[in-house]
Amino acid sequence: MGSRQQQQIFRTTMFKVPDPANQKKLVEAYERLAVEQKKDGKPYILYACAGAANPDQRSKGYTVVANMKFASLEDMNYYDNECPAHAALKKAGGGFGVLEPPLVVYFEGEPALMVN
Repeated sequence: MGSRQQQQIFRTTMFKVPDPANQKKLVEAYERLAVEQKKDGKPYILYACAGAANPDQRSKGYTVVANMKFASLEDMNYYDNECPAHAALKKAGGGFGVLEPPLVVYFEGEPALMVN
């Protein structure tokens, strides 16, 4: 067997934002974050994707979803506590009509399947 790499951190954040115009603004804020994020002068987020959820009763009122991938828990903690780009997103997000604090879940793992 080959050596196993450190597992990455996968994170999903979901928001309840009723107004479609504000949903779009929140997605655009995530797009800015993806461009501006840096740690020690270099990009550190491995993957970032955000979008408006498709209407579906199973979504339980969540309308915007962001998926992120980090190389380590340390990088995710930097994102939460020190990243200026994430701080700017949180500050801007306060004006987008978010109904309650977002639902955030994360886990360590490695993809079971990746298709390009």
